[in-house]
Amino acid sequence: MADSTIRQGPEPNGPALAAFLSAGIGAVAMGAFVLLNEAGIYAAPGLYPPAGGVSGRTTFAVVVWLIAWALLHLRWKNRTLDARRVYLGGLSLMSAGLLATFPPLWALL
Repeated sequence: MADSTIRQGPEPNGPALAAFLSAGIGAVAMGAFVLLNEAGIYAAPGLYPPAGGVSGRTTFAVVVWLIAWALLHLRWKNRTLDARRVYLGGLSLMSAGLLATFPPLWALL
């Protein structure tokens, strides 16, 4: 039996874009935690002793990512957004987060 529901307009892309942008937010969070640690401002606790502080930094970054994803998903779940803007924003955030984790950048602090 065919689905009798007829959808008007484009399919909502908000949930997918929320996942993409939240990945960028999580990457920036990871980069920020690394920079704060290297600057001596904040040292994340070691949640798994053999891994040391990196286990705390990554856990906190994952928590930020999950919160961002949940909030963006709730806000955008039924919306159709401009994918180009969200992709550019997400890629910019991911690039900034990745750049912040490189040791040559830490020497500039």
